[in-house]
Amino acid sequence: MSAAPVKLTHITKRFAKDVIAVDDVSLEVEPGSLVTLLGPSGCGKTTILRMIAGLERATSGQVFIDDQEVTQLPANLRDVTMVFQSYALFPHMNVFENVAYGLQVARRPADEIKKRALEALAMVGLEGLENRSTRALSGGQQQRVALARALVMQPKVLLFDEPLSNLDAKLRKRVREEIRDLQKSLGITSIYVTHDQEEALAISDVIVVINKGRIEQQGSPLELYTQPCNNFVADFIGSASFLKGHYDGKILSLAKYQLNHEQAITKGDVTVMVRPEAVMLGTEGLKARVISVSYLGSITDFLFQTELGEVMASIPGEGKMPLQKGDETYLRFKPAGIHLLKP
Repeated sequence: MSAAPVKLTHITKRFAKDVIAVDDVSLEVEPGSLVTLLGPSGCGKTTILRMIAGLERATSGQVFIDDQEVTQLPANLRDVTMVFQSYALFPHMNVFENVAYGLQVARRPADEIKKRALEALAMVGLEGLENRSTRALSGGQQQRVALARALVMQPKVLLFDEPLSNLDAKLRKRVREEIRDLQKSLGITSIYVTHDQEEALAISDVIVVINKGRIEQQGSPLELYTQPCNNFVADFIGSASFLKGHYDGKILSLAKYQLNHEQAITKGDVTVMVRPEAVMLGTEGLKARVISVSYLGSITDFLFQTELGEVMASIPGEGKMPLQKGDETYLRFKPAGIHLLKP
């Protein structure tokens, strides 16, 4: 399978006079990469995916696949395939027939259909199940059939529309790892839509955070987690607390608590993003009172009240509960979990 770049140039989609689902989005996807469109429900991420697939027509702007403009091309001429949230399998067909269907519609020779369908099933670990009814499969197996049906067409671009949302948590984690391993081994350009930030962090080369039809920020999972551009991205990519602070270029002041910090940002009042894993208990620092405690085995989640606002913390449990609701303590912060934002 050949990897192809995807490029969107000033794409806008209007569904009615006053309903703008996608607002002037430009995006470049490198060949062979997996890019995730991440955002809350209704933010426009699935509409962007459907415009790439040709299932929605852009109101304005251009779509390029493999350096060819496809903005006006119908879906069947775009050399892309999509894996849907609902799997969209044919219940009256067995596994092999579902996977082979697209090739049969394309009128490929019978021997080629058999060879490619069996190869696709082997790719997703379903060898030997080609004669089984899709209704006799588990949710994870059904999702693999849907993936094999997309791969058998040997597309230039593979699109995923929240493909794991119907699976339970443990199975979702396993299948996402399988999808990522397969995508890497095939080197196929993939665009993945989800609202699950953990899923996005786990599988993506690049995450594009969408909000209200526009791109808020894009970058690697590490960049977005450690250096979000604003409160929305910081809060959507993981959990975070936001405190008022003051920065003089070297020292960050949080009430009476001060710590060294280096970041290129204008001196003065700032909003301080604190990740839960950056919080430590101490005998000095920012005074806090425990509001709630949630024991989760290896860690304990706390919610503290401070004079600057509430602070979430994930503290290693080590088999004991260091604090109870109502206890008072002091909080200190690891520099690696701190990021300053404009107030």
